[in-house]
Amino acid sequence: MSEKNVGKVIQIIGTVVDVEFESDNLPSIYNALEVEYDDGKLVLEVEQHIGNNWARCLALGPTEGIPRGAKVIDSGNPVSVPVGKASLGRIFNVLGEALDNLGEVNAEEKWPIHRPPPSFEQQSGSTDILETGIKVFDLITPFSKGGKVGAYGGAGVGKTVIITELIRNIAQEHSGVSVFAGVGERSREGNDLLREMIESGVIKYGEAFEKGLQEGKWDLSKIDKNELKKSQATLVFGQMNEPPGAR
Repeated sequence: MSEKNVGKVIQIIGTVVDVEFESDNLPSIYNALEVEYDDGKLVLEVEQHIGNNWARCLALGPTEGIPRGAKVIDSGNPVSVPVGKASLGRIFNVLGEALDNLGEVNAEEKWPIHRPPPSFEQQSGSTDILETGIKVFDLITPFSKGGKVGAYGGAGVGKTVIITELIRNIAQEHSGVSVFAGVGERSREGNDLLREMIESGVIKYGEAFEKGLQEGKWDLSKIDKNELKKSQATLVFGQMNEPPGAR
């Protein structure tokens, strides 16, 4: 096994952590680093090489309690998350760790969170309209397939409600699969979103669980793992109480 690339924490400024490595042995940009300290471990992501063999990193978790000189290990790879059918119906954080208490995700593949955009050969040269099923959108502001759309508004005005309806329509009308990223969402909003997706059939927990849900129960032991794989959405959350790097 190859020797690990080890550095040490030099300074911490909020969620920015500077790490020193040996000469000519700096980790690559976007590599994941692990900080080992008494209270556990923290994952950093390399963002910049700033000279003096220092790597400037973004903390993907709280930095409280990390001392100067703490040991840092280069993983040699970017942060990678599970992909494929095994990720359907599951809830993850930015590190690809499951948050739903349904056990480990046995995915055949993991992809890095930083990936190059599709090449021109892979992109369509024509503009196709994506029918959302929401009449006001399809008439006034039609969405193009493969395009980007921004919805701006204050807190509590219904942005998440619209996105939820879009996900439901894409799943039911187009048999599509959606990835919802809750960036800075409240825990309550995430809980409400999951319940709505279960009730609409976008995320499938099985008949036994849904029957218990109607009775006010939340029994994860009743989830049908085979039905879960038929879900048409994956949820990723970085909550409001987490550092900016996790959001």
